[in-house]
Amino acid sequence: MGLFSFLTGNKNRDDASGAAAVELRESAPEPSAPQPAPPTAPQEPLFTPPEAWNLDALTTPPPVQEGEAPQMGPADPAQTAALQSKIIDVLKTVYDPEIPVDIYELGLIYDIIVDTERRVLVKMTLTSPACPSAQQLPSEVRYKVKALPEVADAWVEIVWEPPWGKERMSEAARLQLGFF
Repeated sequence: MGLFSFLTGNKNRDDASGAAAVELRESAPEPSAPQPAPPTAPQEPLFTPPEAWNLDALTTPPPVQEGEAPQMGPADPAQTAALQSKIIDVLKTVYDPEIPVDIYELGLIYDIIVDTERRVLVKMTLTSPACPSAQQLPSEVRYKVKALPEVADAWVEIVWEPPWGKERMSEAARLQLGFF
């Protein structure tokens, strides 16, 4: 009996007739020449996607998201000076999960720009391009700065130039981490 005969066998067949069928198959002579396959009609593909599927969506570029790009006016030095200390205080509450020092003392904040309509752009970097907190930190910075009552809106721009290094850390952060 074949290994997978239970898949094609007759469920109502008793064991005696099944054994006899196996004996007949085993004793049957092998054909000497291969039999030509009967002509077949062209086969349909095994899978055809439904018409409702939009296959063009797989090849078209993603749409540009509105509202995520910083919509800043020209920088206003007076507004920047007025809000900078409050923004820095908020940034000192954001910590890198792997390092027990806030991101401002780590030197990850490169620039804080405020325009005339009190929209804030924070330019920051990460400790490395492969930082596991690459999505969490900028989001936390944006929402904490945006939560200030004096701020109309906030954006975070990740920059890689100049690259971050230990020399960008404040003395307090170096002392806390033992880098002296």
